[in-house]
Amino acid sequence: MTDFIIKILILAFSIYLVGKITKLFYVEDFYVALITAFVLAIVNAIIRPILHIFFFPIHLLTLGLFIFFVNGLCLIIVSKIVPKFKIKGCFTAAIAAILISLVNMFLESIIP
Repeated sequence: MTDFIIKILILAFSIYLVGKITKLFYVEDFYVALITAFVLAIVNAIIRPILHIFFFPIHLLTLGLFIFFVNGLCLIIVSKIVPKFKIKGCFTAAIAAILISLVNMFLESIIP
């Protein structure tokens, strides 16, 4: 349980940091980033596998590069649920998903 909480906190900090530095999306404060991270974890657990199955032929055609747009689509779904988290479009969401993933990987490698 504590691992899950730590991962959510790291993801929330990643969302907050990328949102404030790059301006790819709007996140009001860290509390909103924390809610966004929790909702994103739920979306990734429930909806993302369905999207992987649905878009499997496109994954094959693009040799797996379409996964970035699936991650961006998950961010768009989260932006529709969380009121103070706004993202501009699909391409922006894909870039934001890549940056959030990179920052999240870096922070998880630093924090034991």
